[in-house]
Amino acid sequence: MSQPQQDIRPSPITGMWYPGNAANLRAELDRFLQKANPLTRTGDVLGLLTPHAGLRYSGGVAAYAFKQIADQPIDTVVVIGPLHRPIPGITSAVVSTAHTAYETPLGKVPVDRDILDHLAARLSLSCCRCDPEHSIEIELPFLQVVLPAGFTLIPLMLRDQSAEGSRALGVALIEVLKDRHVLFVASSDLSHFYPQDVAATLDHKMLEAVAQMDAERVIQLDERGEGFACGRGAIAATIHAVRALGATRAEVLHHATSGTVSGDFARVVGYGAASFTRTQ
Repeated sequence: MSQPQQDIRPSPITGMWYPGNAANLRAELDRFLQKANPLTRTGDVLGLLTPHAGLRYSGGVAAYAFKQIADQPIDTVVVIGPLHRPIPGITSAVVSTAHTAYETPLGKVPVDRDILDHLAARLSLSCCRCDPEHSIEIELPFLQVVLPAGFTLIPLMLRDQSAEGSRALGVALIEVLKDRHVLFVASSDLSHFYPQDVAATLDHKMLEAVAQMDAERVIQLDERGEGFACGRGAIAATIHAVRALGATRAEVLHHATSGTVSGDFARVVGYGAASFTRTQ
């Protein structure tokens, strides 16, 4: 008996934000992973902070985070990012996909629709088709390379990035995922379009809050203009979730800016990589 055909989310960024050819994409990912020299892992990695710019710009930073999970038994990955552009008709705090799978040149990633249904019973969450958001998809090729095949995806795009909304999301995620081997990925860039020296100061403050696993501070810094993260709510929700799972340590693994690639240090975007670990 033939299997039902998957309903694949159309990619708005393949071939532009990352190579559209599988061999070229794999080669670029491998190059970034080989260059990354993250700290020695001290326990189970429960969460990551990774950037979400085009692969050529932020892939070198993201590799530091993804290399940390290369041999972990993970069956479910929650990728949380901001919703950069409004979607007509969508008013819920959290948005996900109505499709059954994402796809990159490296293959399909199935969406865990059962978990999304359970989340929708606890949160203001709606699902849409053909979303234009890049902050989820850009993380998938790295996950496909470093994790064994078979993991399922829970993609979450945030309209509400408030402290209250982030806390509620973190709590709900733990309620529905307590029996899974789960990884949380907070997809976020840092400061945008400041000179390199200003960006370094702003990003340092934000990454310091990440290292302290201080979810409220992450939100406050952005609200006060003292540090920036377009996915501040994603970071905060991830911190709440990993703390509930027993994470006791966060490590900033790497920081860079777009200037490293473009050569333009007058207006840069900041990128950070971090891990959240339950120490053994």
